[in-house]
Amino acid sequence: MPLGSDFVRLLTDLSTRFAGLPAERVDSEIDRALDGILDLLDSDRISLMEPQADGVTIAITHSRTRAGSPDAPSLIGEIGPASWYTPRLRAGETLCLQRAPDGVPADAHAEQAFALRHAFRSHLAVPLSIAGDWTCALTTATSNDHRRWSDESVQAMRALGQIFAHALHRARLERKLQESLEELRRLEDRLRAEKYLREEIDVEACFEALVGHSPALRHVLEQAAQVAETSASVLLLGETGTGKDLIARAIHSRSPRHEHAFVRVNCAAIPLSLVESELFGHEKGAFTGATFSKPGRFELAHGGTLFLDEVGDLPGEVQAKLLRVLQDGEFERLGGVQTRKVDARIIAATNRDLARAMAENRFREDLFYRLSAFPIEMPPLRDRPEDIPLLVWDFVHRRGPALGRRIERIPEAAMSSLSRYPWPGNVRELGNVLERALILSKGPELRIDEAFAGAARVKAAGLGLAEMEREHIVRVLERCHWKINGRGNAAEVLGLHPNTLRARLTKLLIARPGVRAPDASAFGVARAV
Repeated sequence: MPLGSDFVRLLTDLSTRFAGLPAERVDSEIDRALDGILDLLDSDRISLMEPQADGVTIAITHSRTRAGSPDAPSLIGEIGPASWYTPRLRAGETLCLQRAPDGVPADAHAEQAFALRHAFRSHLAVPLSIAGDWTCALTTATSNDHRRWSDESVQAMRALGQIFAHALHRARLERKLQESLEELRRLEDRLRAEKYLREEIDVEACFEALVGHSPALRHVLEQAAQVAETSASVLLLGETGTGKDLIARAIHSRSPRHEHAFVRVNCAAIPLSLVESELFGHEKGAFTGATFSKPGRFELAHGGTLFLDEVGDLPGEVQAKLLRVLQDGEFERLGGVQTRKVDARIIAATNRDLARAMAENRFREDLFYRLSAFPIEMPPLRDRPEDIPLLVWDFVHRRGPALGRRIERIPEAAMSSLSRYPWPGNVRELGNVLERALILSKGPELRIDEAFAGAARVKAAGLGLAEMEREHIVRVLERCHWKINGRGNAAEVLGLHPNTLRARLTKLLIARPGVRAPDASAFGVARAV
Protein backbone atom coordinates (compact mmCIF):
# COMPACT_ATOMS: atom_id res chain seq x y z
CA MET A 1 0.00 0.00 0.00
CA PRO A 2 1.82 3.15 -1.16
CA LEU A 3 1.69 5.97 1.40
CA GLY A 4 3.83 8.65 -0.24
CA SER A 5 3.30 12.34 0.45
CA ASP A 6 0.21 11.81 2.63
CA PHE A 7 2.32 9.87 5.12
CA VAL A 8 5.04 12.54 5.13
CA ARG A 9 2.47 15.30 5.77
CA LEU A 10 0.85 13.34 8.60
CA LEU A 11 4.20 12.47 10.16
CA THR A 12 5.30 16.11 10.03
CA ASP A 13 1.98 17.30 11.46
CA LEU A 14 2.06 14.84 14.38
CA SER A 15 5.71 15.56 15.14
CA THR A 16 4.90 19.25 15.39
CA ARG A 17 1.72 18.77 17.47
CA PHE A 18 3.31 16.40 19.99
CA ALA A 19 6.57 18.32 20.47
CA GLY A 20 6.67 19.45 24.10
CA LEU A 21 2.99 18.60 24.59
CA PRO A 22 1.89 18.94 28.27
CA ALA A 23 0.90 15.68 29.97
CA GLU A 24 -2.72 16.69 30.41
CA ARG A 25 -3.19 17.09 26.62
CA VAL A 26 -1.51 13.88 25.45
CA ASP A 27 -4.62 11.65 25.60
CA SER A 28 -6.85 14.04 23.65
CA GLU A 29 -4.20 14.59 20.99
CA ILE A 30 -3.71 10.84 20.57
CA ASP A 31 -7.45 10.39 19.99
CA ARG A 32 -7.37 13.13 17.39
CA ALA A 33 -4.26 11.70 15.69
CA LEU A 34 -5.72 8.16 15.43
CA ASP A 35 -8.43 9.40 13.11
CA GLY A 36 -5.79 10.68 10.67
CA ILE A 37 -3.83 7.40 10.80
CA LEU A 38 -7.03 5.40 10.24
CA ASP A 39 -7.66 7.35 7.03
CA LEU A 40 -4.04 7.04 5.92
CA LEU A 41 -3.97 3.23 6.34
CA ASP A 42 -7.50 2.80 4.98
CA SER A 43 -8.24 0.43 7.89
CA ASP A 44 -11.45 -0.12 9.84
CA ARG A 45 -10.07 0.07 13.35
CA ILE A 46 -6.99 1.52 15.04
CA SER A 47 -6.04 1.31 18.72
CA LEU A 48 -3.26 2.16 21.15
CA MET A 49 -2.32 -0.29 23.90
CA GLU A 50 -0.39 0.57 27.08
CA PRO A 51 1.13 -1.53 29.87
CA GLN A 52 -0.56 -1.45 33.27
CA ALA A 53 0.87 -0.98 36.73
CA ASP A 54 0.86 -4.73 37.51
CA GLY A 55 3.62 -5.23 34.96
CA VAL A 56 1.84 -8.03 33.04
CA THR A 57 -1.54 -6.72 31.85
CA ILE A 58 -1.94 -4.43 28.86
CA ALA A 59 -4.95 -2.25 28.11
CA ILE A 60 -6.49 -0.69 25.02
CA THR A 61 -6.54 2.97 26.13
CA HIS A 62 -7.44 4.69 22.83
CA SER A 63 -9.50 3.31 19.96
CA ARG A 64 -11.13 4.59 16.77
CA THR A 65 -13.47 2.80 14.31
CA ARG A 66 -14.32 3.83 10.77
CA ALA A 67 -17.89 5.05 10.40
CA GLY A 68 -20.15 2.42 8.86
CA SER A 69 -18.01 -0.55 9.86
CA PRO A 70 -20.05 -3.53 11.05
CA ASP A 71 -20.18 -4.21 14.76
CA ALA A 72 -18.23 -1.19 16.02
CA PRO A 73 -18.01 -1.63 19.81
CA SER A 74 -15.64 0.28 22.07
CA LEU A 75 -12.46 -1.74 22.35
CA ILE A 76 -11.28 0.14 25.47
CA GLY A 77 -10.40 -2.43 28.13
CA GLU A 78 -7.76 -4.80 29.47
CA ILE A 79 -6.14 -7.82 27.88
CA GLY A 80 -5.01 -10.31 30.49
CA PRO A 81 -1.50 -11.71 30.88
CA ALA A 82 -2.62 -15.27 30.06
CA SER A 83 -3.34 -14.45 26.42
CA TRP A 84 -1.16 -15.58 23.54
CA TYR A 85 -1.03 -11.95 22.39
CA THR A 86 0.31 -10.10 25.47
CA PRO A 87 3.74 -11.67 26.08
CA ARG A 88 4.67 -11.36 22.40
CA LEU A 89 3.94 -7.66 22.34
CA ARG A 90 5.90 -7.19 25.54
CA ALA A 91 8.81 -9.07 23.97
CA GLY A 92 8.84 -6.56 21.09
CA GLU A 93 7.42 -8.91 18.44
CA THR A 94 5.47 -7.35 15.57
CA LEU A 95 2.22 -9.32 15.13
CA CYS A 96 1.01 -9.48 11.53
CA LEU A 97 -2.18 -11.54 11.02
CA GLN A 98 -3.33 -11.55 7.38
CA ARG A 99 -6.30 -13.89 7.76
CA ALA A 100 -8.35 -13.98 10.94
CA PRO A 101 -9.56 -15.94 12.67
CA ASP A 102 -8.15 -18.79 10.52
CA GLY A 103 -4.61 -17.40 10.64
CA VAL A 104 -4.60 -17.11 14.42
CA PRO A 105 -2.55 -19.94 16.06
CA ALA A 106 -4.63 -22.90 17.21
CA ASP A 107 -3.60 -22.44 20.85
CA ALA A 108 -4.66 -18.78 20.88
CA HIS A 109 -8.27 -19.55 21.81
CA ALA A 110 -8.98 -16.12 23.38
CA GLU A 111 -7.66 -14.30 20.31
CA GLN A 112 -9.76 -16.45 17.94
CA ALA A 113 -12.88 -15.68 19.93
CA PHE A 114 -11.98 -11.99 20.04
CA ALA A 115 -11.51 -11.84 16.26
CA LEU A 116 -14.86 -13.52 15.67
CA ARG A 117 -16.64 -11.33 18.19
CA HIS A 118 -15.32 -8.09 16.69
CA ALA A 119 -15.32 -9.20 13.01
CA PHE A 120 -11.54 -8.89 12.46
CA ARG A 121 -10.28 -10.11 9.08
CA SER A 122 -6.66 -9.02 9.38
CA HIS A 123 -4.67 -7.37 12.15
CA LEU A 124 -1.33 -5.59 12.62
CA ALA A 125 0.25 -4.76 16.00
CA VAL A 126 3.54 -2.84 16.25
CA PRO A 127 5.20 -2.67 19.72
CA LEU A 128 7.06 0.53 20.57
CA SER A 129 9.87 1.09 23.06
CA ILE A 130 11.76 4.01 24.61
CA ALA A 131 15.31 3.34 25.83
CA GLY A 132 14.68 -0.41 25.64
CA ASP A 133 11.51 -0.31 27.76
CA TRP A 134 8.23 -1.37 26.14
CA THR A 135 6.02 1.73 26.17
CA CYS A 136 2.96 0.99 24.04
CA ALA A 137 1.72 -0.72 20.88
CA LEU A 138 -0.11 0.72 17.89
CA THR A 139 -2.56 -1.72 16.28
CA THR A 140 -4.86 -1.64 13.29
CA ALA A 141 -7.39 -4.08 11.80
CA THR A 142 -9.78 -4.56 8.90
CA SER A 143 -13.32 -5.88 9.20
CA ASN A 144 -14.45 -6.26 5.58
CA ASP A 145 -11.52 -7.87 3.77
CA HIS A 146 -8.25 -9.64 4.31
CA ARG A 147 -5.07 -7.65 3.85
CA ARG A 148 -1.41 -8.43 3.36
CA TRP A 149 0.43 -5.89 5.51
CA SER A 150 3.44 -4.57 3.58
CA ASP A 151 6.79 -3.64 5.10
CA GLU A 152 5.93 -0.07 4.17
CA SER A 153 2.77 -0.19 6.29
CA VAL A 154 4.68 -1.67 9.23
CA GLN A 155 7.34 1.04 9.02
CA ALA A 156 4.68 3.75 8.75
CA MET A 157 2.93 2.39 11.84
CA ARG A 158 6.24 2.27 13.69
CA ALA A 159 7.21 5.84 12.76
CA LEU A 160 3.79 7.25 13.70
CA GLY A 161 3.52 5.16 16.84
CA GLN A 162 6.97 6.24 18.00
CA ILE A 163 5.62 9.78 18.27
CA PHE A 164 2.95 8.49 20.66
CA ALA A 165 5.53 6.46 22.59
CA HIS A 166 7.72 9.51 23.21
CA ALA A 167 4.70 11.60 24.22
CA LEU A 168 3.44 8.92 26.64
CA HIS A 169 6.93 8.47 28.08
CA ARG A 170 7.28 12.22 28.73
CA ALA A 171 3.77 12.35 30.19
CA ARG A 172 4.54 9.49 32.59
CA LEU A 173 7.75 11.16 33.71
CA GLU A 174 5.92 14.44 34.12
CA ARG A 175 3.17 12.80 36.18
CA LYS A 176 5.74 11.00 38.35
CA LEU A 177 7.55 14.28 38.89
CA GLN A 178 4.28 16.00 39.75
CA GLU A 179 3.38 13.20 42.17
CA SER A 180 6.80 13.55 43.79
CA LEU A 181 6.34 17.31 44.08
CA GLU A 182 2.89 16.84 45.58
CA GLU A 183 4.28 14.31 48.04
CA LEU A 184 7.02 16.74 48.98
CA ARG A 185 4.40 19.46 49.37
CA ARG A 186 2.28 17.23 51.62
CA LEU A 187 5.37 16.39 53.64
CA GLU A 188 6.25 20.07 53.88
CA ASP A 189 2.72 20.91 55.03
CA ARG A 190 2.85 18.12 57.60
CA LEU A 191 6.24 19.31 58.85
CA ARG A 192 4.96 22.89 58.98
CA ALA A 193 1.97 21.81 61.05
CA GLU A 194 4.24 19.78 63.33
CA LYS A 195 6.55 22.79 63.61
CA TYR A 196 3.67 24.93 64.83
CA LEU A 197 2.75 22.22 67.30
CA ARG A 198 6.36 21.91 68.51
CA GLU A 199 6.56 25.66 68.95
CA GLU A 200 3.38 25.57 70.96
CA ILE A 201 4.78 22.79 73.14
CA ASP A 202 8.36 24.06 73.50
CA VAL A 203 7.84 27.79 73.96
CA GLU A 204 7.32 29.15 77.47
CA ALA A 205 3.78 30.02 76.46
CA CYS A 206 2.10 29.04 79.69
CA PHE A 207 0.78 31.37 82.36
CA GLU A 208 3.97 30.96 84.40
CA ALA A 209 5.97 32.59 81.57
CA LEU A 210 4.07 35.87 82.07
CA VAL A 211 6.32 37.36 84.71
CA GLY A 212 4.82 39.74 87.26
CA HIS A 213 2.43 40.07 90.17
CA SER A 214 0.96 43.52 89.60
CA PRO A 215 -2.85 43.92 89.86
CA ALA A 216 -2.96 44.92 86.17
CA LEU A 217 -1.23 41.71 85.04
CA ARG A 218 -3.20 39.52 87.46
CA HIS A 219 -6.44 40.90 86.02
CA VAL A 220 -5.30 39.97 82.50
CA LEU A 221 -4.33 36.46 83.60
CA GLU A 222 -7.68 35.95 85.28
CA GLN A 223 -9.49 36.97 82.11
CA ALA A 224 -7.30 34.68 80.01
CA ALA A 225 -7.95 31.74 82.33
CA GLN A 226 -11.70 32.33 82.15
CA VAL A 227 -11.89 32.43 78.36
CA ALA A 228 -9.32 29.67 77.72
CA GLU A 229 -11.77 26.86 78.49
CA THR A 230 -14.31 28.17 75.96
CA SER A 231 -14.23 28.36 72.16
CA ALA A 232 -14.96 32.11 72.08
CA SER A 233 -12.94 34.42 69.85
CA VAL A 234 -10.57 36.66 71.77
CA LEU A 235 -9.34 40.13 70.83
CA LEU A 236 -6.13 41.28 72.53
CA LEU A 237 -5.70 45.04 72.58
CA GLY A 238 -2.69 47.04 73.64
CA GLU A 239 0.59 48.65 72.66
CA THR A 240 3.41 46.91 70.87
CA GLY A 241 5.57 44.79 73.17
CA THR A 242 3.00 44.22 75.93
CA GLY A 243 3.01 40.43 75.54
CA LYS A 244 -0.10 39.84 73.45
CA ASP A 245 1.54 36.83 71.77
CA LEU A 246 2.32 35.26 75.16
CA ILE A 247 -1.27 35.68 76.32
CA ALA A 248 -2.50 34.14 73.06
CA ARG A 249 -0.25 31.10 73.57
CA ALA A 250 -1.27 30.90 77.21
CA ILE A 251 -4.95 30.80 76.25
CA HIS A 252 -4.25 28.05 73.71
CA SER A 253 -2.19 26.01 76.18
CA ARG A 254 -5.09 26.03 78.66
CA SER A 255 -7.77 25.30 76.05
CA PRO A 256 -9.25 21.93 74.96
CA ARG A 257 -7.37 22.48 71.67
CA HIS A 258 -3.91 22.44 73.26
CA GLU A 259 -2.92 19.15 71.57
CA HIS A 260 -3.41 20.72 68.13
CA ALA A 261 -1.38 23.39 66.37
CA PHE A 262 -1.06 27.01 67.44
CA VAL A 263 -0.55 28.90 64.17
CA ARG A 264 0.57 32.52 64.30
CA VAL A 265 0.14 34.98 61.43
CA ASN A 266 1.64 38.46 61.53
CA CYS A 267 -0.83 40.23 59.27
CA ALA A 268 1.36 43.36 59.09
CA ALA A 269 4.41 41.43 57.88
CA ILE A 270 2.76 39.73 54.87
CA PRO A 271 2.79 41.67 51.57
CA LEU A 272 -0.72 42.77 50.64
CA SER A 273 -0.61 40.70 47.44
CA LEU A 274 0.02 37.51 49.45
CA VAL A 275 -2.27 37.97 52.47
CA GLU A 276 -5.20 36.04 50.98
CA SER A 277 -2.96 33.19 49.81
CA GLU A 278 -1.26 32.94 53.22
CA LEU A 279 -4.55 32.81 55.12
CA PHE A 280 -6.68 30.67 52.80
CA GLY A 281 -4.12 28.90 50.60
CA HIS A 282 -4.05 28.71 46.81
CA GLU A 283 -4.48 26.24 44.00
CA LYS A 284 -1.89 25.48 41.35
CA GLY A 285 -1.93 28.19 38.68
CA ALA A 286 -3.87 30.67 40.83
CA PHE A 287 -1.21 33.30 40.09
CA THR A 288 2.23 33.60 38.52
CA GLY A 289 4.60 31.40 40.47
CA ALA A 290 1.88 29.16 41.96
CA THR A 291 3.40 25.93 40.65
CA PHE A 292 1.64 23.74 43.20
CA SER A 293 -1.34 23.85 45.52
CA LYS A 294 -0.69 25.07 49.06
CA PRO A 295 -2.89 25.04 52.16
CA GLY A 296 -3.31 28.31 54.04
CA ARG A 297 -2.88 29.03 57.73
CA PHE A 298 -6.55 28.31 58.41
CA GLU A 299 -6.15 24.73 57.19
CA LEU A 300 -2.96 24.28 59.20
CA ALA A 301 -4.79 25.50 62.31
CA HIS A 302 -7.72 23.09 61.86
CA GLY A 303 -8.61 21.71 65.28
CA GLY A 304 -6.28 24.21 66.96
CA THR A 305 -5.87 27.96 67.32
CA LEU A 306 -5.14 30.63 64.71
CA PHE A 307 -3.50 33.75 66.17
CA LEU A 308 -4.01 36.76 63.90
CA ASP A 309 -1.44 39.25 65.13
CA GLU A 310 -1.81 42.86 63.94
CA VAL A 311 -5.28 42.05 62.58
CA GLY A 312 -5.96 45.77 62.15
CA ASP A 313 -3.60 45.76 59.17
CA LEU A 314 -5.71 43.37 57.07
CA PRO A 315 -6.97 44.87 53.77
CA GLY A 316 -10.71 45.31 53.33
CA GLU A 317 -11.26 42.47 50.82
CA VAL A 318 -9.53 39.99 53.12
CA GLN A 319 -11.57 41.24 56.08
CA ALA A 320 -14.73 40.21 54.20
CA LYS A 321 -13.42 36.67 53.62
CA LEU A 322 -12.26 36.42 57.22
CA LEU A 323 -15.76 37.37 58.37
CA ARG A 324 -17.23 34.55 56.30
CA VAL A 325 -14.88 32.01 57.89
CA LEU A 326 -15.81 33.24 61.36
CA GLN A 327 -19.53 33.06 60.56
CA ASP A 328 -19.74 29.83 58.55
CA GLY A 329 -16.40 28.07 58.99
CA GLU A 330 -16.09 27.95 55.17
CA PHE A 331 -13.67 29.36 52.60
CA GLU A 332 -12.17 28.67 49.18
CA ARG A 333 -8.50 28.65 48.33
CA LEU A 334 -7.30 31.40 46.03
CA GLY A 335 -8.01 30.24 42.48
CA GLY A 336 -10.14 27.34 43.71
CA VAL A 337 -13.84 26.50 43.55
CA GLN A 338 -14.06 23.82 46.24
CA THR A 339 -15.60 25.07 49.49
CA ARG A 340 -13.58 23.90 52.47
CA LYS A 341 -14.68 23.56 56.08
CA VAL A 342 -12.38 24.54 58.92
CA ASP A 343 -12.61 24.46 62.70
CA ALA A 344 -10.08 26.85 64.20
CA ARG A 345 -10.36 29.07 67.22
CA ILE A 346 -9.47 32.69 66.47
CA ILE A 347 -7.37 34.87 68.75
CA ALA A 348 -6.69 38.29 67.24
CA ALA A 349 -4.43 41.08 68.43
CA THR A 350 -3.80 44.67 67.44
CA ASN A 351 -2.12 47.82 68.69
CA ARG A 352 -4.32 49.98 66.50
CA ASP A 353 -7.31 52.05 67.53
CA LEU A 354 -10.01 49.91 65.91
CA ALA A 355 -12.79 52.31 66.94
CA ARG A 356 -11.12 55.03 64.90
CA ALA A 357 -10.42 52.58 62.06
CA MET A 358 -14.11 51.64 61.94
CA ALA A 359 -15.15 55.31 61.96
CA GLU A 360 -12.83 55.87 58.97
CA ASN A 361 -14.18 52.73 57.20
CA ARG A 362 -10.78 51.03 57.35
CA PHE A 363 -12.02 48.16 59.52
CA ARG A 364 -15.35 46.35 59.24
CA GLU A 365 -17.64 46.86 62.18
CA ASP A 366 -19.22 43.40 61.79
CA LEU A 367 -15.78 41.79 61.81
CA PHE A 368 -14.84 43.71 64.94
CA TYR A 369 -17.84 42.35 66.81
CA ARG A 370 -17.07 38.81 65.62
CA LEU A 371 -13.49 39.04 66.81
CA SER A 372 -14.16 40.80 70.08
CA ALA A 373 -16.48 38.30 71.74
CA PHE A 374 -14.04 38.52 74.64
CA PRO A 375 -11.67 41.54 74.52
CA ILE A 376 -8.63 41.71 76.78
CA GLU A 377 -6.77 44.99 77.24
CA MET A 378 -3.04 44.44 77.76
CA PRO A 379 -1.53 46.94 80.24
CA PRO A 380 1.58 48.85 79.14
CA LEU A 381 4.72 48.31 81.20
CA ARG A 382 4.53 51.84 82.63
CA ASP A 383 1.24 50.85 84.33
CA ARG A 384 2.88 47.97 86.18
CA PRO A 385 6.28 49.26 87.34
CA GLU A 386 6.27 46.79 90.26
CA ASP A 387 6.79 43.99 87.70
CA ILE A 388 9.97 45.48 86.23
CA PRO A 389 12.45 44.04 88.81
CA LEU A 390 10.96 40.57 88.30
CA LEU A 391 11.15 40.96 84.52
CA VAL A 392 14.75 42.17 84.71
CA TRP A 393 15.97 39.26 86.82
CA ASP A 394 13.97 36.76 84.74
CA PHE A 395 15.58 38.05 81.55
CA VAL A 396 19.07 38.16 83.05
CA HIS A 397 18.80 34.56 84.29
CA ARG A 398 17.40 33.25 81.00
CA ARG A 399 19.54 35.20 78.55
CA GLY A 400 22.78 35.63 80.48
CA PRO A 401 24.17 32.09 80.01
CA ALA A 402 23.62 32.24 76.25
CA LEU A 403 25.72 35.41 76.13
CA GLY A 404 28.37 34.00 78.45
CA ARG A 405 27.37 36.27 81.34
CA ARG A 406 26.68 35.41 84.97
CA ILE A 407 25.05 38.37 86.70
CA GLU A 408 24.87 38.32 90.48
CA ARG A 409 24.12 41.96 91.27
CA ILE A 410 22.07 44.78 89.82
CA PRO A 411 22.82 48.16 91.40
CA GLU A 412 19.86 49.74 93.16
CA ALA A 413 20.24 52.93 91.16
CA ALA A 414 20.16 50.97 87.91
CA MET A 415 17.05 49.04 88.91
CA SER A 416 15.43 52.30 90.04
CA SER A 417 16.20 53.86 86.64
CA LEU A 418 14.66 50.91 84.86
CA SER A 419 11.56 51.00 87.08
CA ARG A 420 10.95 54.73 86.61
CA TYR A 421 11.41 54.83 82.84
CA PRO A 422 8.09 54.89 80.87
CA TRP A 423 9.13 52.21 78.31
CA PRO A 424 7.35 53.30 75.12
CA GLY A 425 8.39 49.96 73.59
CA ASN A 426 7.18 48.05 76.67
CA VAL A 427 8.63 44.61 77.50
CA ARG A 428 10.21 44.29 74.05
CA GLU A 429 12.18 47.50 74.55
CA LEU A 430 13.15 46.40 78.06
CA GLY A 431 14.47 43.15 76.63
CA ASN A 432 16.59 45.00 74.06
CA VAL A 433 18.06 47.28 76.73
CA LEU A 434 18.89 44.32 78.96
CA GLU A 435 20.44 42.45 76.02
CA ARG A 436 22.85 45.34 75.45
CA ALA A 437 23.49 45.67 79.16
CA LEU A 438 24.43 42.00 79.39
CA ILE A 439 26.84 42.35 76.50
CA LEU A 440 28.49 45.36 78.18
CA SER A 441 28.64 43.64 81.59
CA LYS A 442 31.78 41.53 81.76
CA GLY A 443 31.70 41.10 85.52
CA PRO A 444 29.07 39.90 87.99
CA GLU A 445 27.32 43.29 88.07
CA LEU A 446 24.82 44.40 85.43
CA ARG A 447 25.75 47.68 83.70
CA ILE A 448 22.72 49.63 82.54
CA ASP A 449 22.98 51.83 79.45
CA GLU A 450 23.69 55.47 80.34
CA ALA A 451 20.75 56.53 78.20
CA PHE A 452 18.38 55.16 80.83
CA ALA A 453 20.20 56.81 83.67
CA GLY A 454 19.77 60.05 81.73
CA ALA A 455 16.09 59.31 81.15
CA ALA A 456 15.60 58.79 84.88
CA ARG A 457 17.20 62.19 85.57
CA VAL A 458 14.90 63.82 83.04
CA LYS A 459 11.87 62.35 84.81
CA ALA A 460 13.19 63.42 88.21
CA ALA A 461 13.43 66.97 86.86
CA GLY A 462 9.67 66.98 86.46
CA LEU A 463 9.16 66.44 82.74
CA GLY A 464 5.93 64.80 81.60
CA LEU A 465 5.62 61.36 80.03
CA ALA A 466 5.58 62.68 76.45
CA GLU A 467 8.67 64.81 77.06
CA MET A 468 10.49 61.87 78.61
CA GLU A 469 9.54 59.61 75.74
CA ARG A 470 10.65 62.26 73.25
CA GLU A 471 13.97 62.71 75.03
CA HIS A 472 14.68 59.00 75.05
CA ILE A 473 13.74 58.46 71.39
CA VAL A 474 15.96 61.37 70.31
CA ARG A 475 18.88 59.92 72.31
CA VAL A 476 18.45 56.52 70.68
CA LEU A 477 18.13 58.07 67.21
CA GLU A 478 21.31 60.06 67.72
CA ARG A 479 23.16 56.98 68.91
CA CYS A 480 21.91 55.05 65.83
CA HIS A 481 22.78 57.93 63.47
CA TRP A 482 19.06 58.46 62.82
CA LYS A 483 18.66 55.11 61.11
CA ILE A 484 15.14 53.65 61.31
CA ASN A 485 15.72 50.69 58.98
CA GLY A 486 18.72 48.46 58.46
CA ARG A 487 21.27 47.01 60.80
CA GLY A 488 21.54 48.62 64.25
CA ASN A 489 18.53 50.86 63.60
CA ALA A 490 16.71 52.86 66.25
CA ALA A 491 13.43 50.95 65.82
CA GLU A 492 15.19 47.71 66.69
CA VAL A 493 16.83 49.27 69.76
CA LEU A 494 13.47 50.64 70.95
CA GLY A 495 11.70 47.36 70.29
CA LEU A 496 9.29 48.96 67.82
CA HIS A 497 8.24 48.27 64.25
CA PRO A 498 9.81 50.93 61.96
CA ASN A 499 6.34 52.17 60.95
CA THR A 500 5.33 52.46 64.60
CA LEU A 501 8.46 54.50 65.33
CA ARG A 502 7.73 56.81 62.39
CA ALA A 503 4.22 57.39 63.75
CA ARG A 504 5.73 58.26 67.17
CA LEU A 505 8.14 60.70 65.53
CA THR A 506 5.27 62.52 63.86
CA LYS A 507 3.22 62.56 67.06
CA LEU A 508 6.11 63.87 69.17
CA LEU A 509 7.25 66.40 66.52
CA ILE A 510 10.67 64.80 66.21
CA ALA A 511 12.71 65.39 63.07
CA ARG A 512 16.30 64.84 62.08
CA PRO A 513 18.33 68.05 62.51
CA GLY A 514 18.34 70.06 59.32
CA VAL A 515 15.14 68.43 58.03
CA ARG A 516 11.89 70.39 58.07
CA ALA A 517 9.25 68.66 60.20
CA PRO A 518 7.04 67.39 61.72
CA ASP A 519 6.07 64.80 59.17
CA ALA A 520 6.90 61.14 58.83
CA SER A 521 8.19 61.91 55.34
CA ALA A 522 10.96 63.94 56.99
CA PHE A 523 12.56 60.59 57.72
CA GLY A 524 12.82 59.53 54.12
CA VAL A 525 16.60 60.01 54.37
CA ALA A 526 16.71 57.87 57.50
CA ARG A 527 14.74 55.10 55.81
CA ALA A 528 17.17 55.05 52.93
CA VAL A 529 20.25 54.81 55.13
